Amino acid sequence: MAEITYAQPRSSRVTSISSTMATRADLDSGPTVVVPPASYMASTIPETLAKARTHVDAIVDDETSSSDDESSASVRGVVPNYAFAFDIDGVLLKGGHVIPEAKEAMKYLNGENPDGLKVPYIFVTNGGGKTEQERCLDLSKQLDVAVSPDQFICGHTPMREMAEMYQTVLVVGGDGEKCRVVAEGYGFRDVVTPGDIMKWQAAVTPFRVLTEDEYKNSRDRDFSKINIDAIFVFADSRHWGDDTQIIMDLLLSKNGRMGTLSDTFDEGPPIYFSHNDVVWATNFELNRLGMGALRVFIEALYKDRTGKTLQTATSFGKPQIGTFHYATRVLERWRKDVFGEEGPPQTVYFVGDTPESDIRGTNEFHEHVDEEWYSILVKTGVYQPGTVPRHQPRVIVENVLEAVKHGMERSRKQALQELDELGNGIEASIQK
Repeated sequence: MAEITYAQPRSSRVTSISSTMATRADLDSGPTVVVPPASYMASTIPETLAKARTHVDAIVDDETSSSDDESSASVRGVVPNYAFAFDIDGVLLKGGHVIPEAKEAMKYLNGENPDGLKVPYIFVTNGGGKTEQERCLDLSKQLDVAVSPDQFICGHTPMREMAEMYQTVLVVGGDGEKCRVVAEGYGFRDVVTPGDIMKWQAAVTPFRVLTEDEYKNSRDRDFSKINIDAIFVFADSRHWGDDTQIIMDLLLSKNGRMGTLSDTFDEGPPIYFSHNDVVWATNFELNRLGMGALRVFIEALYKDRTGKTLQTATSFGKPQIGTFHYATRVLERWRKDVFGEEGPPQTVYFVGDTPESDIRGTNEFHEHVDEEWYSILVKTGVYQPGTVPRHQPRVIVENVLEAVKHGMERSRKQALQELDELGNGIEASIQK
């Protein structure tokens, strides 16, 4: 009897964004997250699928009375049909320290699980303030696993696409000069920091004097002759008072010129925030204010000063749908380049700690596409156990290790069920 070769059963869902969005230009213009390292990919059929295959083989053998050698049915070319995406703060790290279960979760994904299955994963975080390369190096050391920039999207990654739009930009947030370095690495031509403006005129921020290092690293510019075309908040502000004062000066200015005041209050530069999280989790008992809180503060001040609503503020990061489109295109390219398979995984398990960004974004994106985006909320971050999340996840678990086990077991059961159904179909066909 001829050998029967079965492919992994396909979902009945058809991707609606693949053919229109996953162009080469789209992929190349997206974030640096492209293809997880090959060592993270599944290269063999997991034990559980092999057992299911044996079950199907037995059905074929019984019904055809053929010898074991002649009726060896096999499942070939199994392409992993799911992947994981992780937030970082509150899921893998908290207050800069590794959450205990995080290392075990990475090991579990990389093959140390009952099936020996290696599952691809990426990181999608609203955090930033460093280059993707530096952040990945830090994460590699913390998790004891190799993390590539090709697996990493941070809040300000999409801002690289705006480098050609503006000549001179103010970059706010982060430690020291790191955000300037990030922006220049993205291709922004003329990057200004609050320190540059404070060095130009100390009276701009009367209650703080630059440290010796800050003064030395800040650049000499005459801002009475320079128009600032846009403001980018790359990372959380370390000096809210100073940064807010300078941002407000520019929003109320004529064409981004320091020391000027618009008559209409709508001539200032646009402002972009790399994310919109109002709070985030540290080792302190209560959540801390984040960049989203700064945006609320800026908008309230603008309203108080002008009587108008600020119309030129834009946020990136989660829960904005664009961030999830980036992740989808990443996974599409991975499947095509590594497995020769078109389209994204059928299921993406997104593990987060913040209902307002991680869970909301995942749930809303799930409604926009034909693939399954499955939200998992952990109890190790922003979410307070015992409370009812404003945006409901598909499941709430204790920690990231439990999230990984839940997702893998769920997909394992689905695969076994599909193979059982396939076996039943084969049996029915033979009986005919």
